[in-house]
Amino acid sequence: MKTSNKLSLLLVFLFASQTILEAQTVKTLRFEEAIAMGMSNSKVLKVDEAKVDQSMADLLEAKNQLLPNLNLSGSYLRLAKANVNFKIPTGSAEGGSVPDVNSALYGSANLSWPIFAGGRIQYGIQSAKYLVEASKLDVENQKDQVAYTIAEAYNNLFKANKAIEVLEESLRTAQARDSSFLKLEQNGILARNDRLKAQLQTSDIELQLLDAKNNYAVANINMDLLLGLPEETWIEVDSNYLDQNNNLEANDYYLEQAFKNRKDIQALDLNRKAASLQTKSAKSIYYPTIALTGGYVAADIPKVLTVTNALNAGIGIQYNLSSLYKKNSGLMRSKSIEKQLKASNDLLSDQVTLAVKRDFQNDVFANRKTEVFERALVQAEENYRITHNKFDNGLATMTELLDADTARLASRVNLTNSKADASLAHKKLLQTSGLINQ
Repeated sequence: MKTSNKLSLLLVFLFASQTILEAQTVKTLRFEEAIAMGMSNSKVLKVDEAKVDQSMADLLEAKNQLLPNLNLSGSYLRLAKANVNFKIPTGSAEGGSVPDVNSALYGSANLSWPIFAGGRIQYGIQSAKYLVEASKLDVENQKDQVAYTIAEAYNNLFKANKAIEVLEESLRTAQARDSSFLKLEQNGILARNDRLKAQLQTSDIELQLLDAKNNYAVANINMDLLLGLPEETWIEVDSNYLDQNNNLEANDYYLEQAFKNRKDIQALDLNRKAASLQTKSAKSIYYPTIALTGGYVAADIPKVLTVTNALNAGIGIQYNLSSLYKKNSGLMRSKSIEKQLKASNDLLSDQVTLAVKRDFQNDVFANRKTEVFERALVQAEENYRITHNKFDNGLATMTELLDADTARLASRVNLTNSKADASLAHKKLLQTSGLINQ
């Protein structure tokens, strides 16, 4: 009966495991593929791309100022007992009856084509062009940030995966050791207390493995969201992720590349140019506006008046005299914006310099840290080998053996994490230097 129950439980477990595996979609993903998918699915980029469309609309509006304005208007009026008194002689020798006027029809078309506005239109168009280019550069700058965000998420997924591999291997070794120690205890060779110490360490490894799997699951959800994948997609990272070229150039190289390639610096420069043109545009109110004008008028008052083919053309001049005594608030505002952008440019320059130098030092530190962990792993492996031999010969205690094994496990995990962190530190330097997407 007990055997039958165990068999039933085993079948249920296998069926449930198969169902879970079928419900999940496993996708092997290289780092480059993750970057490409993240770019195409980024919600942040979609917001910035919409801002480009907005700036394009502003440019179109500015260009429309060059086109003539054409207005059509018309009216039909019903009049109630209108009193009509002609002041112009009608040419009739005898006074006639006044016609009954009860309606009127009027229509007109007016054309105005600006030919001079103090440069306001031209400055507005050029300024809008600069802002369009600046908005496009903002998108490119955001792409660099998105690329690093994806790199960071992929790196976390890789670290969690490697931690699982190391811990699973250590758990298998620990479980095999527990089986051997149990036999030694049963044969009276090993004390029960020592066997329990070993099992306690095995349990600790199991807990670490559970924690690593939980970290992997959370990192996997984050990647699914970043890449626009279904939430049930299970991502397998590329085992050759750390083999990428992470050669480090001189510090000055990255600083030079940052000021040459960073899109936020270029966008700010275009914004400053646009602001300068806005200042010039604000001065245009001191000049008159000149436009070509034309029109057509038609009217009909039944039994009284009919007007057709009333065409007119000319030049219109408009000058706002109040600009002579009113302060130009638009000019003050545009000059203030210019000052703000200049200060922002100086601030950004300092921030870029600091960020590049900081990330360069972090990259160097991460590589040196990896070198130390590599030596530490060699030392931990050798220490465990020696301690294990001593334990087999009765020259080392169980505590010393377990401590050596713990140190070896920690060294393996530390080295894997350090290599991944060094790879991410280099990508951060590339992002700060404007090179991550090149």
